[in-house]
Amino acid sequence: MAGERPPETQRRLISASWRRSLRAGVDPETPSAPAVYNQTDIRDVRQAHPLNPLLPVLADTVLPATDETGALMVVTDADGLVLWRDGDRQAMRHGDRIGLADGFDWNEESVGTNGIGTSLVAGRPVHVYAAEHLMKVLHTWSCSAAPITDPDSGLVLGCVDISGVVNDLHPSTVALVGAAAKLAESRLALRMRELDDQLRARYEARPRSSDPGVLLAPSGRVIAGDPYGKWGARIPVPDAGPGDVVLPGGVLGTLEPIGDGYLLRPGSRLVLSVLRLSCLGTDHPTARLDGTTVQLSQRHAEILTLLALNPHGMTAEQLTCRLYGDFGNPVTIRAEIHRLRALLGTAIAAKPYRLTCQIEADFLDLKRLLTVQDPTAVAHAYPGPLLPRSEAPAIRSERDELEGQVRARILLNGSPSDLWIYAQTDSGRDDPQILQRLSTLLPATDHRAMIARLRLSTDP
Repeated sequence: MAGERPPETQRRLISASWRRSLRAGVDPETPSAPAVYNQTDIRDVRQAHPLNPLLPVLADTVLPATDETGALMVVTDADGLVLWRDGDRQAMRHGDRIGLADGFDWNEESVGTNGIGTSLVAGRPVHVYAAEHLMKVLHTWSCSAAPITDPDSGLVLGCVDISGVVNDLHPSTVALVGAAAKLAESRLALRMRELDDQLRARYEARPRSSDPGVLLAPSGRVIAGDPYGKWGARIPVPDAGPGDVVLPGGVLGTLEPIGDGYLLRPGSRLVLSVLRLSCLGTDHPTARLDGTTVQLSQRHAEILTLLALNPHGMTAEQLTCRLYGDFGNPVTIRAEIHRLRALLGTAIAAKPYRLTCQIEADFLDLKRLLTVQDPTAVAHAYPGPLLPRSEAPAIRSERDELEGQVRARILLNGSPSDLWIYAQTDSGRDDPQILQRLSTLLPATDHRAMIARLRLSTDP
């Protein structure tokens, strides 16, 4: 931050987090995390959260350690919002000064590198020590946090964290929060099996027929009726609930309600699944498979983007090189593909890894538009860089190439309106050539020209 070489190399986890945080615009001088909810609203949020029944388990596991170290236990939701806090009274008073309290946001995009936000991004237990935090006010703190994943849906529900002053919190604390998270997940798995048994009993009590159907949990997880795994481990349930659904292999099926779950009746008609990716100008890329929203991690978005850009497929080794460079391990990619196939079913094939459905993506639309002479269409199709948080070598290369082509097309042939649209993106906001051309082409009294001149005058 001072422009000097650090005395020793940062951990890759921390350096990657700093890059994400700075790209998100986090100011290291920020004095506190931002408040999202007041105390009245946070009570309702807590009651509705799936981790609420697990709070006693987490407290019994973690709080004794906070008594010994003078630290805090914090439990957040999947976005890093603090839902519960307890622990040493003096530590809580210190926490109040920096927003380490109920209703405050500890997402990386809000406060930069920290145990809570960074563990949620990394998807594993994390210890962040002193000056590894981006915000200077946190340099006297140390924190260990671990995400808690729902065994039913596979989605992260939240995070458990221990935070304290540097000298009181040992790095081994990360093992404690990791164990607490695993214990919470085991309780969730036990509850999941109990609900499965209730659904299965209802399913088996139905009158026997030639087509009993496939029993699904509310999340779409297959419980019974598919002994050979023909339809995979999970069926994406449409946001609208019961009705038609596209199954692996393009088969059209029907969902019927049964208790809190669904009864799937596969048909025989084939339809081609459509996967739509939205990855431009957003830190939260999304996918929709046949109209159903699929939650994507950053790594899964990167994999799908590379497969969409390489329709003939890629080996595990090729994906590893493009995502991790020379330091990757193909075993990691195989594990990620396995998780991704649990979400998308047979939309991803193996040997080589490739997408088997119809692909639509905002970055593919943009690449097609760049082949024709229509800067206006290009400007409207470009909300910002491709997967801006990604550090994967192949994604960075594709992102830079797209950015360069868009900028050149608009700068050379774009109208003032096209230039103005591009000037609203992260890349174009402070681009001196774009701003200079805007101020030249537009009348001096036009508000867009005035804003362009103002940005030019404040450009360091």
